Amino acid sequence: MSSGTALVQFCDFPSTELGHSRDLQGLREDRMKEFKGKVAVITGAASGIGRGIAERCASEGMKVVLADIEEASLAKAEMELKTAGARVLGVRTDVSKRSDVELLARQALDAFGQVHLLFNNAGVAAGGAPWEATWNDWEWVIGVNLWGVIHGVKVFTPLILAQNTQCHIVNTSSASGLIAGGGSAPYAVTKHAVVALSESLYLSLQQRNSLVKVSVLCPGLVRTNIGNAERNRPAELRNEPVAMTPERQAGLTAFKAAIEASMPPSQVADVVFDAIRKEQFYILPHPEWTEVIQLRTDKLLRMENPQNPAATVAKLISLRG
Repeated sequence: MSSGTALVQFCDFPSTELGHSRDLQGLREDRMKEFKGKVAVITGAASGIGRGIAERCASEGMKVVLADIEEASLAKAEMELKTAGARVLGVRTDVSKRSDVELLARQALDAFGQVHLLFNNAGVAAGGAPWEATWNDWEWVIGVNLWGVIHGVKVFTPLILAQNTQCHIVNTSSASGLIAGGGSAPYAVTKHAVVALSESLYLSLQQRNSLVKVSVLCPGLVRTNIGNAERNRPAELRNEPVAMTPERQAGLTAFKAAIEASMPPSQVADVVFDAIRKEQFYILPHPEWTEVIQLRTDKLLRMENPQNPAATVAKLISLRG
């Protein structure tokens, strides 16, 4: 195979589809502007960003399917949204399991008939340096953060495409998916992968002039329970207890304080819905983080070695706090 042939296959130019679809002017009319009566499916919906998005969906008059692994919080969120007048279905879902996501899709369609907005949002954090993160850390974080999004994309995209109507998929990554970092390797690896997956999904659908649009959400710090993700780690993937050193305690205390001072999920939801209306792919609720993103990009383009962004990140956090 020649290098030219390999490049064409890699870029996946759809030769049978480039010349026969709607013109670009017509595509502009396909933007999703109204949400009332439409259906949203949200993973990780019982708390944090997912809960903020669920509340925004309900306020828009949407029918909302809440998916989460944490049953008590899921039931509470479902009850509170129903009390506020929304049509809501709660489905306990472990996104790391394909069968759970397939069941989620069936229940969503059985209840409401269609899905117009899909938020692959569930996420966890664990581990440290690549060799220090345990096998359990790697398996758990990849299972939720990456396989969870893959399952959502693989299960829901064909169903959404078959509807032949305006729809939008939002995959939650992180600012950590756009920068170099030496913190949690499993987290950074999965968040970079979600950006790549989302870019591939966006371009593949664009090549087919699909009515289904895609965004990737890359927030900085948000007021969520991510620091307490261990509460949902499966028993079979738990680590042996580790002694709490003064250094570790100080780090956890500082992280908790930064989270408490960070952006509320409702504000992230506002940014997300604005991006959906604009068909904006990259969603950065914290524009100040572009400084850290630029740091990595500049190093890459100059073919220089990575630089730890910790000092710049700390500065941004202190300015917001």
